[in-house]
Amino acid sequence: MNALGTYLIIAALLFSLGLLGVLQRRNLIGMLIAVELMLNGASLNFMAFNRFLAPEPAVGQIVTLFIMGLAAAEAAIGLSLILALFRKLRSINVERAQQLKG
Repeated sequence: MNALGTYLIIAALLFSLGLLGVLQRRNLIGMLIAVELMLNGASLNFMAFNRFLAPEPAVGQIVTLFIMGLAAAEAAIGLSLILALFRKLRSINVERAQQLKG
């Protein structure tokens, strides 16, 4: 198997684990970590295509840096929302957050 295939399989596994974590978790912190896994899988995918197929080497790196910035912003905003939810409900369980309707 070539090296590109190996990277793509690892990236697909990371993305799949993240998707499974988002769908299975009831805890908001666990969901946030699972979304980070999904973003890391996408970054690995872009870097693998950049390394093996792109004629311009900076394109995949720029996209990966953009994903890293997006992940940092997502973590900061997500953690602040989780903290506000915990202060309101004293829980970070997703089912308890449905009480905030209206």
